[in-house]
Amino acid sequence: MDPVFSAPPDSSLLDSFGRRTSYLRISVTDRCNFRCLYCRGRFDNTVSHSDILRYEEIEVLLGIAVQTGVRKVRFTGGEPFVRKGFMPFLERIREAFPTLALHVTSNGTMPADSAARLKALDVRVNLSLDTLRRDRFTAITGVDALSAVQANITRLLDLGVPFKLNAVAMRGVNDDELPDFLNLAFTLPVEVRFIELMPMGAGAERNSGLFLPARSLEDRARSLYKLLPLQPLQPDFGPARVWRLRDASGRLSTGTFGLISSVTRNACAACNRLRLTSEGNLRTCLFDNREYRLRPALRHPKLGPDAVREIWKRCVARKPVGAWLLDKDHPMRTPVTKRCMVSIGG
Repeated sequence: MDPVFSAPPDSSLLDSFGRRTSYLRISVTDRCNFRCLYCRGRFDNTVSHSDILRYEEIEVLLGIAVQTGVRKVRFTGGEPFVRKGFMPFLERIREAFPTLALHVTSNGTMPADSAARLKALDVRVNLSLDTLRRDRFTAITGVDALSAVQANITRLLDLGVPFKLNAVAMRGVNDDELPDFLNLAFTLPVEVRFIELMPMGAGAERNSGLFLPARSLEDRARSLYKLLPLQPLQPDFGPARVWRLRDASGRLSTGTFGLISSVTRNACAACNRLRLTSEGNLRTCLFDNREYRLRPALRHPKLGPDAVREIWKRCVARKPVGAWLLDKDHPMRTPVTKRCMVSIGG
């Protein structure tokens, strides 16, 4: 194995607040076959092909990340499966990094054979699914594809691929479906999570009326089930608060229910993640507009990986605390970042 891909167990970088970086989210494309306005905004500007990181370059950057302590990577987009060659790329990554925890976030429209291949590669999946109703699905995404997503969910379940369902909570759009999502968590071996809508990009003002605090969903869930917290037993939930459900008869849920309170209850004190955009910009905090361009150094004939490694270390050292950038009373009509989520990496 190339030595750039190996790292001693104590190599994780610490930022100036003592947080250890071990998780990297990599956007392989800013393109998507959905047009969710809360994600993309009004415009459809995409990065040119020449400015997108080549798969070989992503592999090199991931090697640097592993060398500096990253133990978990999530490939996102856009929709990663719309990029040609994504699955063969995943297979190459698994071969190069056999002990790395591999995760993928998808809208669920991946090719039908993807579930079996993901299972073979030991890849965990997050599926974005904001509604269980066909008409709403089309209205939210602009695409009539709920049946395709449901078919892939069935394939993942049948094969035993670990996955989570993520729904962006939107007032007056899908909040009345909370009982239906809870029923999925009760009956299926999946984690169903609602995520607070974040004010990002040009659509922040337009979407401000859709914001629904996670506490409201928690209160409603408690009126339907007894919520049994799992964090003391299973600490690796990241920013999510996760519960098992118990119904009135005392039965326990097969799956779990989670809430991610990105706006009203941050997890910045324990943040361990970095983000790499599809054009090769490193973001150390989702709520920080600063980005560090790695692609020019990587492609420079006299710089290359050694220079990128040094930039990487310095960027991590300067990682801010997002809660200081996103005040708890931040007006939802004002974007916390200039870029939409699809251009950063969902």
